[in-house]
Amino acid sequence: MYLPFFMAAGAGDAEQAAALGLWHYWVVIILMMIGLYIVIARDNLVKKVMGLNIFQVSVIMFYVAMGKIDGGSAPIFPVDGEITYSNPLPHVLMLTAIVVGIATTALALALVVRIKEEYGTVEEDDINDLDAEAP
Repeated sequence: MYLPFFMAAGAGDAEQAAALGLWHYWVVIILMMIGLYIVIARDNLVKKVMGLNIFQVSVIMFYVAMGKIDGGSAPIFPVDGEITYSNPLPHVLMLTAIVVGIATTALALALVVRIKEEYGTVEEDDINDLDAEAP
């Protein structure tokens, strides 16, 4: 049987099921690290905006994953019996975060276009060199 890299050797079935049941948190961590790496390591401003978007997607996935409960249903009043509900608040907040993220991306790309018109490049090192040469 294949065990993912994050599972300890000799882990029991319950521990394996618990670790595999939390796979979405591993996806969030991987996406977050990829986005952070792109923002830090790349000099191209467009790539930095893309890294910020990847980081934002990981945060949105994290909040949506936290709001879902196994066996939970939509928060509608039941006709009979006791029902477990999933919390709708994280989902609603993340819809707002998506809209804000789109607006932020549009503004960032507009600034990158303006920087390209002014400096002729979108590479951060070249922009710093041009600024250092200016009187």
